[in-house]
Amino acid sequence: MTVNLAPGAAGQPPIVIEPGRPWTALDLRAPWEYRELLYFLTVRDIKLRYRQTFLGVAWAVLQPVAAMLVFSLFLGRVAGVTSSGVPYPLFAFLGLVPWMFFSNAVSGASNSLITSSNLITKVYFPRVIIPAAAVLAGLVDFSVSFVVLLALLVYYGIPLTGGVLLVPLLLGVLVLLAFGVGTWMAGLNVKFRDIRYALPFVVQLWMFASPVVYPRTLVPERWQWALRLNPITGIIEGFRAALLGRDFDWPLLALAAGITLAIALYALLAFARMEEGFADVI
Repeated sequence: MTVNLAPGAAGQPPIVIEPGRPWTALDLRAPWEYRELLYFLTVRDIKLRYRQTFLGVAWAVLQPVAAMLVFSLFLGRVAGVTSSGVPYPLFAFLGLVPWMFFSNAVSGASNSLITSSNLITKVYFPRVIIPAAAVLAGLVDFSVSFVVLLALLVYYGIPLTGGVLLVPLLLGVLVLLAFGVGTWMAGLNVKFRDIRYALPFVVQLWMFASPVVYPRTLVPERWQWALRLNPITGIIEGFRAALLGRDFDWPLLALAAGITLAIALYALLAFARMEEGFADVI
């Protein structure tokens, strides 16, 4: 649709207002221009995460370790779930470390706009920086947990191979997925406050729909297609292959990266569409 307004001085063409194309809402230059603010917000979120806590950063280790012990007892011993020839505690921990980062990052990002409402209503900056900072703050927990994971590899006598060089790439895909899901949920949470109650339940179901504490081969063949469409599947399988010295499932990893990129782009577009009304409803 086109709207012609009255022209100005003689000889000047009329002003034409046309609807923008869907992708024009994306402005990737603005977040880069505010990268220093992203850094300071990330540092702020890290400090707030451990402020007035007794154990501090130790929570980054206790969460996956406690979950590993519980799953090792009930799934590894009681239920007898196989772990592809790997000691089950190590197998579970390899899945829990990236999953814990994803779960906590999505949870933190989804609530980040609500907790930063005073900042949003007073100062202009690209709002997408707020959920991005919440996701990046979770890298501290991931780093601490990853050190424990390396210690477990040494304990079980599993040497590192060249595949470990792909861990940064896998982590990058994981961060992008957490950013995409978290940013989308953050925007929806401003408009629909029941998102904060539904999201933990959905994330919990997502965990059991992913090969976090069980091998992918345990899923019946007729449901393997759904498992492959879950981007977490390719990422966690990639982490296990990288750290256990196994062959990578490159098609699965490429599919996970493609779906992650699509989710991130859609989240940015949806967030940009919702951003204009944040200050009014937050």
